[in-house]
Amino acid sequence: MATKSNDLSASVLAFERKLDPSDALFFSGTWDDRTRSDAWDPVNVTEKSVRGTISHRMKASDASDAAKLDAKIESPNLQKVDVAHLPHNTDTLMARFTLRILGGAGQPSACNNADYRQKLSTLVAAYAQSPGYEILARRYATNLANARWLWRNLASAETVEVQIRHVKAGQTQAAWTFPCAELLDRRQFDSDHVDINAMASVVAAALAGKGYALLEVTAYARMGKGQQVFPSQELILDKGKTAKSKTLYTVQNAAAMHSQKIGNALRTIDTWHPHAAEVGPISVEPYGSVTVAGTAYRQPKDKVDFYTVLDQWIKKDIVPSAGNRHFVMATLIRGGVFGESGKE
Repeated sequence: MATKSNDLSASVLAFERKLDPSDALFFSGTWDDRTRSDAWDPVNVTEKSVRGTISHRMKASDASDAAKLDAKIESPNLQKVDVAHLPHNTDTLMARFTLRILGGAGQPSACNNADYRQKLSTLVAAYAQSPGYEILARRYATNLANARWLWRNLASAETVEVQIRHVKAGQTQAAWTFPCAELLDRRQFDSDHVDINAMASVVAAALAGKGYALLEVTAYARMGKGQQVFPSQELILDKGKTAKSKTLYTVQNAAAMHSQKIGNALRTIDTWHPHAAEVGPISVEPYGSVTVAGTAYRQPKDKVDFYTVLDQWIKKDIVPSAGNRHFVMATLIRGGVFGESGKE
């Protein structure tokens, strides 16, 4: 018999993220010296001034007037920008970060309704029992192995190798190497790769609370001597404090990538949204938001967004499809504040 739970609501509902990456630091060296990477030098960020040309779309009235167009073209587009390059005596980018996987997936860090917490805990426990965290863990492990988290650096590389160590108390418990990470399929997660399966078992056990897990992840991307590499770009909120049009992120004088950007790549596992056949996997977000596309692929009107699916599952005992159950759990693993407001 269905539980009468229509009155369940929680105005305070928060979850801590369970996949916690560090920033990734960039280093430079040569491809053949990968076994001696501890001696590699940090990639430096430098500033340069450039004189660009006018290339943006102009108003029709200006574009059709040759004199106005020539006047604008003659005006220099002067910019100061940050850039990051490999030195001319090295050809390989090394990017390194750590990933902490925490237990207690699906358990709220804050909830102001005891009945809601109990109902949610029951559903989470049932999910942990069957199908379990192995499906999600395999997808996270695949994104670690395929170097999706390198973003533009991946597309610019000739070849990529990913090395991952499971570390406990400073000692290596297991190690995996993916020598052709760029060849792994990034549109599906069904490959039966023995090392990915082994790593997924570690991730799944940690999510289930069966042990703390820390992974050290290192990627080597052969880019070419002197080639540009792509750390994260800083969002400058107060433009008046900088004259640069592009500021790159650094940590301890090394070019670096934001942990948030790495986390976004690792949770790019949602192939259960309605547009998956067209756009492939997207990052797990409550509304399936993809900012570069300006689109939310999980619309409330289609009843596939996180809040609608969760409310139907908890309040109405409408069990979601298998894919949407994975999506809900992945969103809880992502973490966030999901309280229900009493205001319309």
